[in-house]
Amino acid sequence: MQPGQFPDDFVWGAATAAYQIEGAVDEDGRAPSIWDTFSHTPGKTWNGDTGDVACDHYHRWPEDVQIMRDLGLEAYRFSIAWPRVIPGGWGQPNPRGLDFYDSLVDALLAANITPFVTLYHWDLPQALQDRGGWANRDTVEAFLEYAEAVVQRLGDRVTHWITHNEPQVVAFVGHALGLHAPGLTDQRTALQVAHHLLLSHGRAVPLLRSARAGMQVGITLNLSPVVPASQQPEDQRAAALYDALINRWFLDPVFGRGYPQELLAQLGDLAPQMADNDLDMIAASLDFLGVNYYFPSYVRAVPPQQAPLGVATLTPEELAARGFELTAMGWPIVPDGLRDLLVHVHREYAPRAIYITENGAAFDDQVVDGAVQDQRRIAYLREHLLAASAAIQEGVPLRGYFVWSLMDNFEWAYGYSKRFGIVYVDYATQQRIPKASAEWYRRVIAENRVPLED
Repeated sequence: MQPGQFPDDFVWGAATAAYQIEGAVDEDGRAPSIWDTFSHTPGKTWNGDTGDVACDHYHRWPEDVQIMRDLGLEAYRFSIAWPRVIPGGWGQPNPRGLDFYDSLVDALLAANITPFVTLYHWDLPQALQDRGGWANRDTVEAFLEYAEAVVQRLGDRVTHWITHNEPQVVAFVGHALGLHAPGLTDQRTALQVAHHLLLSHGRAVPLLRSARAGMQVGITLNLSPVVPASQQPEDQRAAALYDALINRWFLDPVFGRGYPQELLAQLGDLAPQMADNDLDMIAASLDFLGVNYYFPSYVRAVPPQQAPLGVATLTPEELAARGFELTAMGWPIVPDGLRDLLVHVHREYAPRAIYITENGAAFDDQVVDGAVQDQRRIAYLREHLLAASAAIQEGVPLRGYFVWSLMDNFEWAYGYSKRFGIVYVDYATQQRIPKASAEWYRRVIAENRVPLED
């Protein structure tokens, strides 16, 4: 292949998540999730924003599928809202909740768009959180009931399944830092949550695969290359420890290596409680690994009382001072980090297949004369796709790419202040306006390569 080209069977898609786009939080039997509770708690989200309406996708999905068709998307990654399907977390499924996803799947297939279904993208039913949430091992059993209900309804047509999205964020940002739902700040709880998430993943893999022949089952991990802030030995050690926490704590057990021993030694009695065969179940064989990539992490050593494990990441101001261009999230733009990450994961863990299940950037998009000229996003996507193409040429079994996101949406604690979409959403009117990046991406898909000229 030439640089910027992709294999003939490469899959081009876009991704979303239920709570970020659906709205309709109290319709057709849906019950509250932890994100409903968190976003309605004063001071937890920007401007007090909630997902109550979001992009109103629950009512406007036919229009959104038509946008996907117009873009030429070959796949669409979306998540199921657990509190829409099993409102109480346990018990009988809600037929009206399943009906929504049933209709969506049928419409996608009619448009020749392959559905990639994520079972858990952070919206745990509040009823389960009231019983301890993911820190309670019983939630693993509830997740299996939920997975069974979804695959029994959709498994005759959906062949690509993702158990969890970014368990690292769920565990640490939601339970140690308190910046995401459920807003807890306890290291021991966070590590136990991480273990139960991985256990529920491992136990769900054979359940999903047994529904019918040809099922493709994976997990999506947000991975970040870790770079020491200097060549000093203490920063080198800090980088290795941070890599063990945010990357290897999830990669190693999923690929049968157990938890990183050096990190377990550091954690001491903070380490999670587990049964004898838990690690065997977590290591269920995967058909693919989903990788979400946004940026590398630059870290330095600090006194232990300043940060957990004595590791701190460089601030956006420090990154800018080092010459990095930043997105509206304050994240450094490092396309080569994607190539390096994919090559490392391929050589170290040898997954059968890899999909980039999220990659994209937030910028301060503006509508001018009815259009959004997001040239910085186009440049971002171009460079990251060139990096992905380079990884394929180095032997990485990369099978597809999903841009984050199809459309602007509720960006968790940032509310509606950050725009990641290739389609602009006017939240007051719910008008959708494809950005310049959408047209550029349409061309990428049609030509199966990064355009040499724009």
